[in-house]
Amino acid sequence: MATETPEPHTGSPRGAGAPSTEQFVEVQESAEFGELRRAHRSFAFPLTVAFVLWYLLYVLLSNYAGDFMGTKVVGNINMALVLGLGQFLTTFLIAWWYSRHAARKLDPRARAIKSRLEGQE
Repeated sequence: MATETPEPHTGSPRGAGAPSTEQFVEVQESAEFGELRRAHRSFAFPLTVAFVLWYLLYVLLSNYAGDFMGTKVVGNINMALVLGLGQFLTTFLIAWWYSRHAARKLDPRARAIKSRLEGQE
């Protein structure tokens, strides 16, 4: 069974009225886009660093503090299990928190930039 190579697309890569490269660069260099980037970075970077440090603490405690991690909390549940489940909990909390942040602070700004860019001719 032979496979056929599809014919190359000869039409315009952008639809009619699509923004030009120069318009994208202009938007990227605008103060409004800079504010959008800062709003994202000021939330995402500190949380990423905090979570990585929390994860590394868990790994280091697991490797070097066996007695502490083996401490029984309730019944057969020890600190290692509690902190391990805490990793999952913080992952979901950060994802939820970020989605709220994006919906309130990032998405409206991004939509405004996009609508202005697409509205240009």
